[in-house]
Amino acid sequence: MLRSLYVRDYALIEELDVEFASGLNIITGETGAGKSILIGALNMIIGERASTDVVRSGAKKAVIEGIFDEADVPEVIELLEENAIEPRDHLFMRREITGSYSRAFINDTPATVQLMREVAAHLIDLHGQHEHQSLLRTETHLGLLDNFGGLEGLRESYREAYKAVAALVDERDDLVARERELTQQKELYGFQMEEIDAVNPQEGEEDNLTAERRVLENAERLYSATAELHEMLYEGDRAVHDTLVQARNEMRELARIDEAFDDSFSELKSAQIMVSEIANFLQDYNARIEFNPERLERIRERLSEIDRLKRKYGGTLEAVLAHRQEIGEQFALASNFEEAIERLNEEIEGAQNELSELAARLSAKRHEVAQRIEQAIVAELATLGMPDSQFDVRFTQAEKTDGWIRLTEGSDEHRYEAFSDGMDRVEFFISTNVGEEPKPLKKVASGGEVSRIMLALKTILAKSERLPILVFDEIDTGISGAIANRVGQSMHDLASYHQIIAITHLPQIAALADQHYVVEKMVEGERTKTQIQQLSAEERAVQVASLMSGHDVTDAALESARQMMEDGTRDTA
Repeated sequence: MLRSLYVRDYALIEELDVEFASGLNIITGETGAGKSILIGALNMIIGERASTDVVRSGAKKAVIEGIFDEADVPEVIELLEENAIEPRDHLFMRREITGSYSRAFINDTPATVQLMREVAAHLIDLHGQHEHQSLLRTETHLGLLDNFGGLEGLRESYREAYKAVAALVDERDDLVARERELTQQKELYGFQMEEIDAVNPQEGEEDNLTAERRVLENAERLYSATAELHEMLYEGDRAVHDTLVQARNEMRELARIDEAFDDSFSELKSAQIMVSEIANFLQDYNARIEFNPERLERIRERLSEIDRLKRKYGGTLEAVLAHRQEIGEQFALASNFEEAIERLNEEIEGAQNELSELAARLSAKRHEVAQRIEQAIVAELATLGMPDSQFDVRFTQAEKTDGWIRLTEGSDEHRYEAFSDGMDRVEFFISTNVGEEPKPLKKVASGGEVSRIMLALKTILAKSERLPILVFDEIDTGISGAIANRVGQSMHDLASYHQIIAITHLPQIAALADQHYVVEKMVEGERTKTQIQQLSAEERAVQVASLMSGHDVTDAALESARQMMEDGTRDTA
C-alpha cells in the first residue's frame, strides 16, 4: 500500500506530505484546486514521462517521493535484485525533476525511469485519462483470466513442459546448424586424435618424467655425495656418529650424579639415533643409484614428444588432454550425426505430446472460467446502471505448420503455435448498448462508461488481481443519483481487497470514505499554492454537505450528509 506521498515544488504544490491508509481513501476539492496535480505527482513515481515545466516557478527542482508498505511482491524483489538494489521493509520511490533533467531513485539507489515503471507496474494501477491501466492492456487479460480461475498450478506445469520442448529444439537446431562445420572438421579432428593418441600422454606423466630425468642426469653427483656423507657421519675415523656415542656416554655418567643432565642426555641420545638413521638412508640410497643412459635418453625423447603436443594444443599437458576429450566428443558426434538428430527428434516428439496435452487441458479450463467471468461482469455492470451490457472473453489460437502443439479433431491433426503461457490469446470485448456489437475493451470511449467498466472488472477480478493499489481519477464522470450510490458501494467493497485512492465530486461516493482528504488552493505572499489535509469525522460531514449544496452548507444538507455517512457505515458493516 502507498503509505505516504511527499511532494515539493511541483506545479502549484510548494510542499505537502500526506499519509494514506488502507481501505477507501477519498480526495475531494473544488475544480482547479489541484487534485489532478496531485495525481500528476503520483504519476512521476510510477515512471511517467516528466515535463520540465512542472517545476514550481522560482524553484531549482521538483521532488516527489512515495513510500510503499507491503511491497514484498516476488516480481518486485526480483527486479530490485537484478538491478543491484537492496530490498527493504519499505519501498522508497523518489523522482527529482529540474529544468534540464529528471532523475529516479529506488531505495535511495539511482535507477532508470524504465525500472521505476516496471517496479510500479506490480504495485499500482492508476485509472485516469491515460490508457496505461492494466485492464486496458490486452496482454494482461490472459493472466487475469488464469488468476481468477486459480489456474496458476496448471499454467506452471504447462510452462515447465514448454521449457523442456524449447531446450530440446534449441539443442537440435544448434546441432543442425553445426552439421556442415562438424563434417568439415571431422578429418582434422581425426588427424589430431591420431597424433595425440600416438603419444598417449597420461595425466601427471610430465612431472614424474621430469623428476626422474633430473635424478638420472645427476647420478654421478648423487653417488659421490651420498658416499661422502655416509663416510662423514658413520664410517670415518672421526665419524659424527662415534663422537655422539662418546658424548652420550659421558653425559649419562653426569646424569647419574646430577639429574639436571637428564634432558641433555636424552637429546644427545636422540641425535645419535637420528644420525644413525640418516647414515642408513644414505647407504641405501647410494646402493640404489642407477647409471642408465638408455633410460635417460628414452625419457628425454618422451618429454620432447609431450612438449611438441603442448606447443600445438594449448601449452600445457592438461590443455592437451582437455583438447583430446573435446575433439573426441565432436568426432563421435560427426560420425553419428544422423543418429543424434533422430534421437533428439524422438525426444522432441515425446515432449510435444506432453505439452499438447497440458495446452488442451489449460485451454479447456480457461473457457470454463471465461463463462463465469462473462456472467459475473455483466451482472456487476447491471448494478452500476449498465443493464444492456455484453461482455465477451474471446479466444484465438494461431495455426502453424510446425507448431509445437498438436491436437486431433476427428481424423485431422492441427498444429498450433505454442506460447510460454499456453496456446491461447485472450482479449476482452464489451458492448454497453442494445444492438451494438461488442468491441475490444481497449477501444471503449472514455468517460463515465469506461470508468464503470473498469470498476466492474476490478470488482469481479479483485481477489485475483495482484496490484495492491488502485487509483481512480474522477471515476464519477458522467454519473449521478442512484448509479453514484452503486458506484460508491462497489468501490467500498473493492477496498476490502485493495487500497483505493479516488478523486470524486459526488457526495454519494465521498460519504463512504474510510479516510477523506480535501485539496485546497490558496494565495500566500502573492503566490498560489495547493495543499491537502485529512478531515475529521465532523469535517467530513461538512465536506460531503458542500458537495451536495455548494459553498453555503445548510443545516439540512449537513444532516443529509451525516445520514448518508451513517447509511454507508451500516451497509458496509
